[in-house]
Amino acid sequence: MNATKARLGELLVARGALSPEALAHALELHRRTGERLGRVLLSLGYVRRKALYEALSELWNLPFILLTETAPVPEVATRFPPELMLRFRAVPVDFEAGALRVAVADAPSAALVAALGEHFEGIRCRFFVTTEWDIDKAIRELYRDELLDASVYTLYYRSPEESGYTVFTRGQFLALGALVFLLLGCLYAAPQGTLVAINAAVNLVFLVGIGFKFFVSLAGARAEQFEPVTDAEVAALHDAELPLYTVLVPVYREANIVGLLMQNLSQLDYPKEKLEILVLIEEDDPETLEAAKAAHPPDHVQFVIIPDGQPKTKPKACNLGLLFARGEYLVIYDAEDRPDADQLKKAVAAFRKGPESLVCVQGALNYFNWRENFLTRMFTLEYSYWFDYMLPGLARLGLPIPLGGTSNHFRTDRLRELGGWDPFNVTEDADLGIRAAMRGYTVGVINATTFEEANNHVGNWIRQRSRWIKGYMQTALVHARNPLRLVRAVGLKQAAGFALLIAGTPLTFLAAPLLWLLFLVWMLTGTHALDPYFPPWLLYLSLVNLLVGNALAVYLNMLAVFKRGLYALVPFALLNPVYWTLHSRASYKALYQLFTKPFFWEKTLHGLSTHEAQTEVQPERTQDEKTPVEEAHGVGARKGDAAEVQP
Repeated sequence: MNATKARLGELLVARGALSPEALAHALELHRRTGERLGRVLLSLGYVRRKALYEALSELWNLPFILLTETAPVPEVATRFPPELMLRFRAVPVDFEAGALRVAVADAPSAALVAALGEHFEGIRCRFFVTTEWDIDKAIRELYRDELLDASVYTLYYRSPEESGYTVFTRGQFLALGALVFLLLGCLYAAPQGTLVAINAAVNLVFLVGIGFKFFVSLAGARAEQFEPVTDAEVAALHDAELPLYTVLVPVYREANIVGLLMQNLSQLDYPKEKLEILVLIEEDDPETLEAAKAAHPPDHVQFVIIPDGQPKTKPKACNLGLLFARGEYLVIYDAEDRPDADQLKKAVAAFRKGPESLVCVQGALNYFNWRENFLTRMFTLEYSYWFDYMLPGLARLGLPIPLGGTSNHFRTDRLRELGGWDPFNVTEDADLGIRAAMRGYTVGVINATTFEEANNHVGNWIRQRSRWIKGYMQTALVHARNPLRLVRAVGLKQAAGFALLIAGTPLTFLAAPLLWLLFLVWMLTGTHALDPYFPPWLLYLSLVNLLVGNALAVYLNMLAVFKRGLYALVPFALLNPVYWTLHSRASYKALYQLFTKPFFWEKTLHGLSTHEAQTEVQPERTQDEKTPVEEAHGVGARKGDAAEVQP
């Protein structure tokens, strides 16, 4: 056994910070997983972070300091770039007696000394030990504005043509204006012919759209017999071979369910010492922060405070989390998520057996409260079809996959290469899937499910769905700025798939009311007043859409629930036309907001379900009853642990 590891454990025992029995258990886990003893001790809650680093400072023969008591001097510290602070987990503090004092969370290396020498030429360095959370907190405070700027504008600075910061380019505005004037001119010159052409175009969009989705769904059904990752492949993974995994959890106004979130994440079947969970909490949301502390999270859970600034969106928070992520792989979960316990291991297995181009694997989403009311049943029908048939079909056909908002597993280095998420796109996940395809990367699907809370209120559903549709509109506008560039980057087939799915979906929702209105007029009048606008060929096309198109759409939704055994939902598939009216309402709200407030993030309220009631957070315990980790995160932490309370 490594002498330093043995000395660390013995020193902690001698200091009274660790019991011999706890050390024996930690050493056994260290041998099994290959993870550093310090991380094992922290993940088990056997030792305080401050006590661990005090022991390490003695082993490294370096003094210990707390940056909460000895704050770095900004004029000194900021001479060292934030990316180097993050790489080395080191922060210059100040000058003392002609030497540069530097706080480190890892033993100083020759590479760190060389990097410091480039920015503090000719200065002698004196190193001090502090906790890694103190380092991260200092970086966020010293470079607050720079980190906020990076989380918002990294993609825009790198690839402005791929950013949603510009909603409409000048060329798109001119094209839109020209189209409107052309349409008005045609209506004036030949009203009947123009209306027939519009009617035909709308019907063709519907026909092609339903045909495309049916074809993709058939491919998804053929893929159903193949398991992307088998149970045997998961069982073959050894803890010692598993990499560090980062989990990003953006939360905002989620004080009512953040305690449940901690419980759900604790069920993940992954070595805790190889798990880094970053809970991303907005600066103007102290209620969620306090509720998260009260949930007594384990030591591998860290709170990252997101500086207040515009746009206040989920992708901006995730970009800041990405800057601090240390895992080889990274996944996003929403506050109400309940992922399958083996989901992280399945993602690791998928990446390891997949091609080098595989940048992301998407887990399926479904809902635990599907029985609650009409809306939750329809939501579950829709998502069962989307994740069990549509996405596997897109993957099988090699078409770009618009990612879901959660359970996306990434190679962290590739995600940084892509520029992270677009904070100006309110459906940042779908956009990221397209950008990945444009760079030759592929996205896969794994057979693991994350259960969420389906919206059970119409108003809440409209807010959420209008944001999603607005994001599809933004994504279509961004990548349609240069269609030839898109075709050259992904190929004609992939570009056509993108157009039909990302652009075609909002267009279908927007056009649907026009067809419904025509059908209603025909039903009410019973006359031949509409005959001039429906020549025989167009009438037959309309009938195909009405009968065959609706039948196929209903059939596909029925098909999806059979796979999951939700047979009680089958009759509700017949009510899909009613559900589609809500989509059209949301799409017109999305179109309005695209012009008036394109970056506005409509908050979806969670914790509203009365089904599978959320477990209450355990009541506050006395100081003597708390574990060291709980005490560090909760009320009454000892002096010197301030960096652990709010890193």
